[in-house]
Amino acid sequence: QVQLVESGGEFVQPGGSLRLSCAASGFTFVNYDMSWYRQAPGKERELVATIISGYGSTRYKDSVKGRFTISRDNAKSTVYLQMNSLKPEDTAVYYCNARALSYVYWGQGTQVTVSS
Repeated sequence: QVQLVESGGEFVQPGGSLRLSCAASGFTFVNYDMSWYRQAPGKERELVATIISGYGSTRYKDSVKGRFTISRDNAKSTVYLQMNSLKPEDTAVYYCNARALSYVYWGQGTQVTVSS
């Protein structure tokens, strides 16, 4: 059974940091591109960051470049999103995504709230 379980979301003040984790099981993690998406209230879900399988190259949404870092630990089947210098506009539910060919899996999401 495929599972993606996110954790690490919480309430944080502007300028703060959080690290999200996504633990994967039920598929061959190392073969999948892993991404983080987010969805704010009333908005479309958007791609935040991706780390490719194999060499692990990364891509980021422009508004998070230099503040967020995506990484993966293939031995633990886990992908991370380190978020620094958080802003109120980063408030959203963050979702983990796994993709390989036609196979796409989603986690249940974790809430990140940035507010003073």
